[in-house]
Amino acid sequence: MNYTLIYTDSYIKRARKFSKQHPELKEQYRKALLLLAANPKHPSLRLHKLSGKLAGLSSVSINASYRITLEFVISEKAILLVNVGSHDRAYK
Repeated sequence: MNYTLIYTDSYIKRARKFSKQHPELKEQYRKALLLLAANPKHPSLRLHKLSGKLAGLSSVSINASYRITLEFVISEKAILLVNVGSHDRAYK
């Protein structure tokens, strides 16, 4: 069950900044995106719904410290990428 990842202009800008700040995470980030498209519920992604001001969004882990926040567009089997960064930055 493959999903389409939707990269908005704002997400691309955040992802570029993230990649420049954390070149050592390039492979982990790439792997997380590939897994997300193939199987969003893969255990290593630790998919979970967010609450509070981020209700309606979900989060997956790149590693123990970094996250990707996202929105599922279920009817289209698509995932809208929202933000990427450290735990605190991704949840802003």
